[in-house]
Amino acid sequence: MRNQHQEYTPEKLIEEREYGLYWYSWLWTILRPVLIFACSALLLLGIISFTWGRLSAVMIDPVDPQDQTPITFQIKSGESLTRVANNLQGMNLIRNRTFFKYYADFMGFGQKIQAGNYTLHRGMTISQIADQLTRGDGKPIVRSITVIPGWTVEGIADYLLKEGAISDRAQFLEMCKSGQQFAAYYFVNDVLASGTVLQRKYALEGYLAPDTYEVYTDAKPEDIIKKLLSQTGAVFIEGYQTRAQELGMSMDQVLALASMIEKEAKTADFARVSGIFHNRLRQKMRLGSDVTVKYVTGTTRMALGGSDLAVDSPYNTYQREGLPIGPICAPSPAAIQAALYPDEAFMAEGYLYFCSKDPDTGELYFSKTLQEHEQAVRVYAPLWEAYDKRTNAQ
Repeated sequence: MRNQHQEYTPEKLIEEREYGLYWYSWLWTILRPVLIFACSALLLLGIISFTWGRLSAVMIDPVDPQDQTPITFQIKSGESLTRVANNLQGMNLIRNRTFFKYYADFMGFGQKIQAGNYTLHRGMTISQIADQLTRGDGKPIVRSITVIPGWTVEGIADYLLKEGAISDRAQFLEMCKSGQQFAAYYFVNDVLASGTVLQRKYALEGYLAPDTYEVYTDAKPEDIIKKLLSQTGAVFIEGYQTRAQELGMSMDQVLALASMIEKEAKTADFARVSGIFHNRLRQKMRLGSDVTVKYVTGTTRMALGGSDLAVDSPYNTYQREGLPIGPICAPSPAAIQAALYPDEAFMAEGYLYFCSKDPDTGELYFSKTLQEHEQAVRVYAPLWEAYDKRTNAQ
């Protein structure tokens, strides 16, 4: 059979060549933007990688990844994040203080950094450093203590001993008993000058202001006492001094009255109880306050017996006229205000007596006459006895 061969004319060759170029042109039209995008992406990634590397080397990386030497870093109470960042860079623990500050703020660490002594090293990343400073696992240099209104000096000493703020309860109580180390405070000096210190259980009773405090973990007992005394000076503002003079009372007497109010009533009844005490003082009646007896005897019973009320003490307001010789606990600011500003309308109605109506809630029953008061006592005394039995009061 004769072989069949395709014959190519010049025109045919030109046509096929153009067709082939058309095919490659079509393919290049598709691939060209893809290749441009890929090259651009690689270039951008390279720029980002280079920039990040430079940024990391200047701001983020550990100062020296190989250096594990322990460095003690201290954060003092109240220091700002800016100060902490400055100190970290100053000790060459981070590369850039500004970046650390923004990083801590962005991650929410800024408000969580705790005072204390920390062991860091220059091989740590900023995230590791920030995490350690917020976990508070360093050795704290401060502790928080809270003195509750109504606590006595002895109660405060027990609490501080339990919290580890003091190690010697007897030493603390002796300081509070004499008060001699704290004569620089004008109100303590007034107590010392009154000549009543030997008759008081504690010269500083009522002057260790209730509040929440931050104290150094290595604070001495006298340092803690000074902090509490300073708060008393801050609470008893100048206006209170003027008001006390209007009432013919000293600061010591105001605090003594406030301490009784604190122990006798809930906050809602402070002004009314104060009004009753003021009425009785004006009429030169004995105050007859159970809480002053309890302070002397140490009993927690609500139902006091004849022997309790007859105890011979300058604190016993059943036996002595006027206020007790000194405060019987640490009064709250609200009780101090009530002592200075009794309920005048309630006073004008002539109320002179009160007793507990409900031992569990602290609700009080108020009376104008002795007869009405004695009747109330007969009604509510069984509740007091039941409460004492239920709570194993001593």
